[in-house]
Amino acid sequence: MIELQVQQGTREWLNARAKCFNASEAPAMMGVSAYMSRSELLKQKATGIIPEPDAATLGRFNAGHEAEANARPLVEAIIGEELYPIVATDDEGRLLASSDGATMLCNIGFEHKLWNEGVAAQVREGNVPDSHKWQLDQQIAVFGFEKIVFVCSDGTPEKFVYCWYYPQPERIAQLRAGWDQFEIDLKNYQHVEAKPAAVAESIEDLPALAVQLTGQVTSSNLATFQSVVLDRIKAINTNLVTDNDFATADKMVKFLDDGEKRLDLVKAQALSQTASIDELFRTIDSLKAEMRSKRLTLDKLVKAEKENRKAEIVTGAHREFSDHLAGLLKRVGVPIPAIGSFAEAIKGLKSLDSMRDKVSVALANAKVEANAVADRIEANRKTVDDMSLFPDFAQVCTKAPDDFAALLSMRVGQRKEAEEKRLEAERERIRAEEERRANILAAEQIAAERRAAQAQADLQNAKPSENHIEQPLVMVDQPAPATVKESLTVGPTIKLGEICARLGYTVSADFLASLGFEATTEKNARLYPASQFPVICRKIADHTLALAFKKAA
Repeated sequence: MIELQVQQGTREWLNARAKCFNASEAPAMMGVSAYMSRSELLKQKATGIIPEPDAATLGRFNAGHEAEANARPLVEAIIGEELYPIVATDDEGRLLASSDGATMLCNIGFEHKLWNEGVAAQVREGNVPDSHKWQLDQQIAVFGFEKIVFVCSDGTPEKFVYCWYYPQPERIAQLRAGWDQFEIDLKNYQHVEAKPAAVAESIEDLPALAVQLTGQVTSSNLATFQSVVLDRIKAINTNLVTDNDFATADKMVKFLDDGEKRLDLVKAQALSQTASIDELFRTIDSLKAEMRSKRLTLDKLVKAEKENRKAEIVTGAHREFSDHLAGLLKRVGVPIPAIGSFAEAIKGLKSLDSMRDKVSVALANAKVEANAVADRIEANRKTVDDMSLFPDFAQVCTKAPDDFAALLSMRVGQRKEAEEKRLEAERERIRAEEERRANILAAEQIAAERRAAQAQADLQNAKPSENHIEQPLVMVDQPAPATVKESLTVGPTIKLGEICARLGYTVSADFLASLGFEATTEKNARLYPASQFPVICRKIADHTLALAFKKAA
């Protein structure tokens, strides 16, 4: 907050307000003010021209200041503290607020409105009228009030009601977004010539039609009347563009309808004087038909053209909003759904100017809401490091931050669990493959050793000794080949030192024992079956891999 050393109502105060967006203007900016439309506020901010208040307005201001001063002691008695008027802007110097009073610690604010039965009725119910809430929201945004006492009074205890208003963060965020959009619209403002309120043009009345009959037409100005009527019909404007055109056309429809009825009356009067005067009746019928035809055509034209203008206003807003959504799509990469209906904003309105103003407010609010959705999408995306977790991001990106964070946490957990299962399966596959290879290697080595032993035995048997006595050949059954597991305990041996030499590093007998390999001792040498070496290598590898995966996990 930046406090301004200016007094409300002074030239310095007015100059400060001219450079900022003011709390008293917030209702108009949000389109809920009873005194100024959003379009009028845009014009004032763009041109700097503020209408001078009339005598009645000045009188109301003076009465309000006097009532406020008289009500201040009553409010101080309620809160138990003295109040001081204060003017300040936010830290950016963009939003300005003027408080009728604040406590020394600036934790409680005071806002006074001149007595009004409608406002007072709502305050009695504990509610601040919607037309004043945005002003209080901006005061909270600027001053940081914890609460505001909202008073409606004429300065006397008899007509004095109040209620409390508390901060609502979501409304303050909406207020700031509203001013952001207003600032954009202000930069793009194009001045439109002011038009007076629509007033129908004066339609000159038709000359009185007089007819006297005595069995025949003895006196009539019908020819003159006919000429005037036909000229008048030809002069009717059917190119309806402005509110004035529509108002004039509406009045002309009523005028022609009245003319038809007057012709019927004259015809009836003539009939009462004679049974049949063909020319008179044909002329009157012809004029009536002309007037009726023009009236019906003009009536349809008024309705059709007004619907066309309404459609132009609504479709123009839809087109501008679609362009805005296209810009947001480029920014966040996700389509943002259309928000609100501009047709609803003009329901029940008659004048084109009021339609344009209401649609302008609806368009600004729709842009603000769409911007908020885009901001939420952008914020949610920034929390995700791996977008592969969200193949459905377009469907879930608009979730509230807490909900999106919970969804992200769940999916990260699921991904981690799936990865751990995959790694465990991969480790199991590697262990099984290593065991299979080791068994094959051990079997091959055992087979090779058996072949070598058999070859050695065959060689020794081929050398007859000196005392060799040839024995008769006796057929005996040979034992079945030993299994891999049985062969590990028979055959040649290998010393512990040789195992270390083959491995290229030292292992102890205790370590090998922990892996399930027991040694035999011969003259202090630790011996192991030579056929166990491949299995020893596999067990050491399994042990090493297990340690590696355990550390990685």
